[in-house]
Amino acid sequence: MSGRFPPSNPCRPLRGVAAAWGLVAVLTGASAQAQDGAAQLSQIGQRFVDAALHQPAADAPQASNGSPLRMEVQMGQLDSRLRLAACARVEPYLPAGSRLWGRTRLGLRCLEGAVPWNVFLPITVRAYGPAWVAQGNIPAGKTLSAEDAVPAEVDWAEDSAAVFANAQDFIGMVTARPLTSGQALRQNMVRPPALFTAGSPVQVMVNGGGFSVSGSGKAMAAAGEGQQVRVRMDNGRLVTGTVNASGVVQVQ
Repeated sequence: MSGRFPPSNPCRPLRGVAAAWGLVAVLTGASAQAQDGAAQLSQIGQRFVDAALHQPAADAPQASNGSPLRMEVQMGQLDSRLRLAACARVEPYLPAGSRLWGRTRLGLRCLEGAVPWNVFLPITVRAYGPAWVAQGNIPAGKTLSAEDAVPAEVDWAEDSAAVFANAQDFIGMVTARPLTSGQALRQNMVRPPALFTAGSPVQVMVNGGGFSVSGSGKAMAAAGEGQQVRVRMDNGRLVTGTVNASGVVQVQ
């Protein structure tokens, strides 16, 4: 199955599918575990997912050029050891905390049958779109440049971390671990460049309810913009804050 998302905000997985879709199917035969019944359960799940992926959604992913991602869904199989009673009405639903993104599961429950049951069908949702991949092997600690990556089509949903769809978002960042050639660049693979090193003197700004107090201390570790770091103040006290673009550690 393939489909397309409607345009929306980039880099955010699809969420918020209604728990009760209301899709109804009549299963024939003595058991939903039989081959025909299992096939019908898979079809129910497929129709539910297809319809959900084609729904307009404010948080549906979108490529940086405004085009929708190319969606594919692979339906898994129920445990062959299951023995399900015959059911006249089966309702598919997305379990709480789940989303149609990457490896996930779809719930199927019997609403009209002699014995109620509830099972989970494994599914894999792939979302193909343009992103950037490593051009050659890249060591940890390297500051990335435009020459370190090339554009390619990748599965955005293969990992929970967001991909870099725009080159300007990773240029100047530092690799947090070694990267292999062809590996998609994701936001958890890089960190901002350090603005100071361990032991460096830093300015600290403490913000409270309607007041701000500045002070100085020494950084306990290297850190860059947006990262948290501990600072030993001149009076010996340890505080933790977030580094801003100017290298000032802000403590709330």
